[in-house]
Amino acid sequence: MRWYCRYGISYRDLEDMLEERGVDVDHTTIYRWVQHYAPEMEKRLRWHWRRPSWNGSWQVDETYIKIKGKWMYLYRAVTKQGDTIDFYLSLTRNTKAAKTFLGKVLRGLKDYEKPRVINTDKAPTYGPAIGALKAEGKCPADTEHRQVKYLNNVIEADHGKLKRLIKPTLGFKSRKTAYATIKGFEVMRALKKGQAKAFQIQPGIKGEVRLIERTFGLGADMFSELFDHHRAEIEAWAA
Repeated sequence: MRWYCRYGISYRDLEDMLEERGVDVDHTTIYRWVQHYAPEMEKRLRWHWRRPSWNGSWQVDETYIKIKGKWMYLYRAVTKQGDTIDFYLSLTRNTKAAKTFLGKVLRGLKDYEKPRVINTDKAPTYGPAIGALKAEGKCPADTEHRQVKYLNNVIEADHGKLKRLIKPTLGFKSRKTAYATIKGFEVMRALKKGQAKAFQIQPGIKGEVRLIERTFGLGADMFSELFDHHRAEIEAWAA
């Protein structure tokens, strides 16, 4: 399931890869694993990758996702450094959807984590949505809304990287299955960007794998792993 969400491969390709390693599993079983565990992985890891302080500039935009032959809208927000903040799959592209998404992003944040600036394109939906959230006290009154398209270059590039993961799916059959799968894609993208590196004992992909395993209660706990890691470093240094 983690391979599927991280590397942009089809279920049938993953079935073949596992068969090469002596694991006989049907691609439909892998699909069911993704539908069940991708949302759970996103839920359990959300605290890890959503902890940075974002008191600065956000870039907010939506991209198009085709689901059962119809276009739907994936709202996304990133920092100016490109770190994922949050995402939301909507049936519509209007002020209500923009407000729902921004309200979801702002919910639960400390004051110092809320944005100083929100950059969007010139879509007319964001201004009223931000204004309504300010009136409700959910968005800081002094948050600046900038509608300059070129300032959203970072999120536009990030859309493209996410789309490369979505392309091998060959289309989603429902909003529910699409959102479940995208949650897996987004959390693995956040880990790849290093947004949870503070919780990784080992650097790189090995640290990502162990973080996911620990989150699901697999393998050693964090303190045992930390002890073993430092012991291995000391032994390597002594040798």
